[in-house]
Amino acid sequence: MTWLTWRQFRVPALSVFTGLAVIGVILAITGPDLVGRTDFSDEDMLFGGTILALYLLPALVGVFWGVPLVTRELETGTHSLVWNQSITRRRWLTTKLGVGTVTAMAAGGLLSLAVTWWASPIDTLAAQSTDRGMLSRIAPVVFSARGIAPIGYAAFAFVLGVTVGILLRRTLAAMAVTLVVFFGVMLAVPFLVRPYFLPALQETVTIEDSSIMGIHGSEQGIEEILTREPAGAWVLANETVDQDGNVVSPLPSFVQNCVPRPGSGPPPEPGTMRSCLTQLDERGYQQHLAFQPGYRFWPLQWIELAFFLALSALLTWLCFRRLRHLS
Repeated sequence: MTWLTWRQFRVPALSVFTGLAVIGVILAITGPDLVGRTDFSDEDMLFGGTILALYLLPALVGVFWGVPLVTRELETGTHSLVWNQSITRRRWLTTKLGVGTVTAMAAGGLLSLAVTWWASPIDTLAAQSTDRGMLSRIAPVVFSARGIAPIGYAAFAFVLGVTVGILLRRTLAAMAVTLVVFFGVMLAVPFLVRPYFLPALQETVTIEDSSIMGIHGSEQGIEEILTREPAGAWVLANETVDQDGNVVSPLPSFVQNCVPRPGSGPPPEPGTMRSCLTQLDERGYQQHLAFQPGYRFWPLQWIELAFFLALSALLTWLCFRRLRHLS
């Protein structure tokens, strides 16, 4: 049964691993040139490409590995032939899930290992940054393309593809649903789940000229200011609060003239605006920060890996439950 599964699986698997080999060669050639540098602006395209690759790999695994591995047999009826050859349903599905899941996890782990190594000089510099110029490795976009979490994404995507295929029993429909569900989960987890894996650190700082890093406004006035953030942190909140700790947005009227309305004249010098906004501190207003510090990167990675493996286990249980009703 294992040999049969590999024969069905080998072409898509070899195609993906060939692509990973090409990516690995590119990273191995360009990676050593990044060591010791402090400016990576010319690597933006490759940096973004590596992140995109780690988002696309699990999606491809789910759509082109997970869905066809079972659904095509269900569509053509060849699964009945296998079940009549002394192969039980449970063994049939266990073999397919086992071979596919392990291979998917290996692919996700290898690509993530290569990208994490390649981007380590960039991530090291970003961990020292206190502004929004560089994304730290714990930031949502980068976090999912580093460490061990992609192993969980690959396992989840593969099992998701198998599950949807068993439920729908139509290859094209299952591919579309798998893709939508996978990216829906990948978008939801960073904003609805990951922030609560560990309690965020809370910090209240004074509003000073040197700490103001950004001003957001509209025709109605200044909506919010942003102060300097902890180096290498994932900031969940950067908001102005009054003496009672209530969030203030838009800012009070006494600072609304710090930035002139559109069309009322040339904008003032940035330093003048920041000096004007320090009136907030003089009247008891402070800046509240909620963040996940950079040193929590690996604990969050392990928790997210466990979370996606748990989702994969739940889907596996659903597969075996549904298997009993297949004819």
